Amino acid sequence: MSDSKILLTYKDAKGEYQIESVWASRKGDYYEINNIPFFAKNIALGDLVSVEEDEGALYFKELIKASGHSVVQLIILNGNDITQIGSELEKLGCTWEESNIRNWISVDIPQNVSYTFVKKYLDKGEKEERWSYREACLAQ
Repeated sequence: MSDSKILLTYKDAKGEYQIESVWASRKGDYYEINNIPFFAKNIALGDLVSVEEDEGALYFKELIKASGHSVVQLIILNGNDITQIGSELEKLGCTWEESNIRNWISVDIPQNVSYTFVKKYLDKGEKEERWSYREACLAQ
C-alpha cells in the first residue's frame, strides 16, 4: 500500500496560516501518520486521522486515535551540534528528523519513553542556550 501526503494547516509565529505535509499510510477509512511533524501542533507520529479531500489533496480533518507519542520541535542554536544532539536524544529513546529549515529538528518521544527525563534534558539544554524548544504535541 502506498503512502499519501496529508496536509496539516497551522498558524506560524506571525499568526498566519501555513500548510505542512506529512506522510501517512491508509488504514481502512483513516490514515496513520508516518513522520514527525515539524511545525503543526497536536499531531504525532503514529496518530490515526481522518481526512477531507479537496481537488485531489488530502487535508487533515480530525484525530481519530492518538498514538501516545509526543512531539517536541527544536531550533538548535549552533548548527554544528545537530548530530551530537540527535545522538543524545536517541540515547533517551527518541527519534528525530532534520527539517529543510536550517537548525530545525523535530523529535518523536515514543509512548514507552518517560517524558519527565526528556523534559529535564530539554530544559537543561535550553538553559545552557544550546537550543530553544516547544512542546508541539504531548501525549495524554
